[in-house]
Amino acid sequence: MIKLFQRWIRDNERMSDLKNLTLTMELNELRNQINPHFLFNMLNGIKALVRSNPEKATLVIMKLSEFLRYQLYENNVEKTPLRSEIDFLTNFLELEKIRRDNFQVEVNDQSTIHNLNAIFLPANIFTTFVENAIKHSIDIKQGESYIRIDINVNNHKLYFDCVNSIDPNYVASDKKNSGLGLANVKRRLHLLYGDSYTLNTTSKVNEYHVHLILPI
Repeated sequence: MIKLFQRWIRDNERMSDLKNLTLTMELNELRNQINPHFLFNMLNGIKALVRSNPEKATLVIMKLSEFLRYQLYENNVEKTPLRSEIDFLTNFLELEKIRRDNFQVEVNDQSTIHNLNAIFLPANIFTTFVENAIKHSIDIKQGESYIRIDINVNNHKLYFDCVNSIDPNYVASDKKNSGLGLANVKRRLHLLYGDSYTLNTTSKVNEYHVHLILPI
């Protein structure tokens, strides 16, 4: 009986280790799917900009090198400070603003500097939402477009809101992979937070809103 009980304990420990290893591998795979998707979109934008405005293209390439440094060295950890994530999103949007006309961006955070440096989150947890906002805020009539991001921390919860304009006549060119990034980030959120997070999206005629609540 004692030997059977000991073997049962060992088997349970082995199953638990295997489950944790599988979870870690899936999370890493999902995160790695986000990074190439982001890079692919940026390179496509630079390719178009090289023909129309070489000087801007040079500036964008320099900015992109900063993003790659962040991706390779700073976010290659389990969690990063909220301050780093906000800086990354701000730079990302500013980079997009360089290569687009009639594009307004705004990033607001209501937290103190101490909170921003003391709160740690999974790296690139917001990137897919902002990436989608950039892609779908394009106005094919060359009108003004916008993205507004608000981040707030209250009662041990982080509130992330991303609002972007929509062109009703815009149709994504890559229909096959359309929605892939959002599906991946939903899966990643579920693996990381289970049922303790809230994600709501609202689509109107001219505007799209993402509302995310994370426990901290």
